[in-house]
Amino acid sequence: MPPDYPRTSPPIYMLSAPWLKGFKRLELCGYLEEIYLENAGESIIYMWVERIRQFMVEHGEVNEQETHDDQIATCLASVNLEDETDDLSPCPEIFSGEIISDRKSHFQPHLAAVKSQTHVRQVLRKLYENKKVANATHNMYAFRFVPEGSSNINQNCEDDGEIHAGSRLLHLLQILDAKDVLVVVTRWYGGIHLGPDRFKHINNAARQILVSCGFVGTRDDKGKKNKKGK
Repeated sequence: MPPDYPRTSPPIYMLSAPWLKGFKRLELCGYLEEIYLENAGESIIYMWVERIRQFMVEHGEVNEQETHDDQIATCLASVNLEDETDDLSPCPEIFSGEIISDRKSHFQPHLAAVKSQTHVRQVLRKLYENKKVANATHNMYAFRFVPEGSSNINQNCEDDGEIHAGSRLLHLLQILDAKDVLVVVTRWYGGIHLGPDRFKHINNAARQILVSCGFVGTRDDKGKKNKKGK
């Protein structure tokens, strides 16, 4: 609980549900965000618990036998049906960074400026239209943005099977104080375990595209600012 909860900040949470992926995960996060916005300044923990319970009853666990392609198709279909308003605004521009390769595994970062859950859904849906991205082993992501008319940061992440990768991406955004941005790192697994090195590549790929797109200053930039101050 942040020190200023519930007066000005929502609780900080992390979803742990391997069966809940893609747009269904974002859908649940959207419900929690709506509850907070509708009850600003009030204690909302029990409201969240009840909404999560209701969501679990409505959707149940994803069939573990479902293939990765079927999961993607299901997510896209559900977004088209349930989030028609997404189509009313243009999808944010998506930038892709350089590929990092190590022992037959390949990592590529993608980035888009976002200001809402709708933007996040639009970007993910657009990325999944690329068959190469959709068929990748993992598409882990994290985002942070300040909704219009609010001073609170909305943030979340997704591992997509690469355990702890999403939370590490989110931590990177936090320590860099990057806002209004979604970062996705796609990994194509090459059959050789990389151990902890995989997190290094994910982190480097994300940092690379954050810097190249101007969401984070380089060390040289910071040095120049310090010199100016002196």
